[in-house]
Amino acid sequence: MRIEVAETGHTLEQLTPSQGRRLASSGVVDARPSPYEPDLWEITPRGKVGVALVGDVEVWVTPKLSIDRLLFLVGYAVDPKGWRDETVHLDVRDGLIPAVAQALWRQSERALRQGLLQGYRTVEEPSYVLRGRLREGDQLRRHHGRVIPMEIRHDDFTVDIPENQILLAAITRLLTVPRVDGESRRRLAALRARLADVTTLVRGTTLPVWHASRLNTRYHTALRLAEIVWRATSPEHFPGALAANGFLFDLPKIFEDFVTVAVSEELHARYGGAAYPQYNCHLDEALAVRMRPDLVWELNGCPAAVVDAKYKREKPAGYPDADLYQMLAYCTALRLPRGHLIYAKGNAPAASHVVRHAGIEIVCHALDLMLPAERLLSQVRGIVTELASEVQVAQST
Repeated sequence: MRIEVAETGHTLEQLTPSQGRRLASSGVVDARPSPYEPDLWEITPRGKVGVALVGDVEVWVTPKLSIDRLLFLVGYAVDPKGWRDETVHLDVRDGLIPAVAQALWRQSERALRQGLLQGYRTVEEPSYVLRGRLREGDQLRRHHGRVIPMEIRHDDFTVDIPENQILLAAITRLLTVPRVDGESRRRLAALRARLADVTTLVRGTTLPVWHASRLNTRYHTALRLAEIVWRATSPEHFPGALAANGFLFDLPKIFEDFVTVAVSEELHARYGGAAYPQYNCHLDEALAVRMRPDLVWELNGCPAAVVDAKYKREKPAGYPDADLYQMLAYCTALRLPRGHLIYAKGNAPAASHVVRHAGIEIVCHALDLMLPAERLLSQVRGIVTELASEVQVAQST
């Protein structure tokens, strides 16, 4: 059975009670019995787009964004200087999965063009030949005075390193997703064969940790995309023992990453200072209530501006009040006279609010994600210009 629903809409579907309960507990969509029609369930998206198989029900959540717009945002999420020029013109409903698959094999092929990355990995194993160092404690505990086999620790120069394991995990996972187009399936299968000497991750495990360095620069974009693919296709994110797989982008997180990276780049390039994502601060003097605004810009070691990104539909009367309260708390704790909320554009225009008896202004901006890339980035530059000019005026007075 197949259900289709738009990202910002809902649908009524005839489901059995067990199908409805599976969907309701899956975390993929919100599902609840209709109070008016027996055997009908109301299905509403939860900020994710893509396809997921939950039991015997295939759920398609189609984005309001075109595929090239969505991949543009993802490109910022995975790498500030990554694959923003990757444009795939496909039908929204049937093109999301192929588009992501194409992006993954293109970036992986680019990363492996000079061959598989190799590195040193520490190995502890029993051996009849001494290599590296003898683990004396393990030798005595496990072999009770026998000379061989020897418990040794040594470094291997190998392709079986975290970077290659992450690529293989994402490629393998995406090959299990329905509706991957034929070319992408062949390319991904070929890449999996090239990574045959790399350890395959067991379902349910977390990705190994990798660290960006000069040596693995050519892997950076592919690795960050692979991490998103792993998270977006992971059934382990859904509660309960569900047969759930597919590809689900978390649009609020994608939008938050885009805003954070794009604003940070503009601030650093044009005004200097340091921009910190997920900035750690506290609301109270006892440091018991922690807060993490999406972005804080520091000048001379002190907070100069605070930004929070919100991918959500506004209320008919404007933006949600709770967001204003949250930003007021940020500004108060950071001693800032102004805070900036950046929304995905919907039915309300940009607005600003001056808090009574506090003198703090909260500015709400609206980014139009439907715009071409350059015009969207121009909107970001306008926000950054406004933000920085306010700071410069405050510092000069």
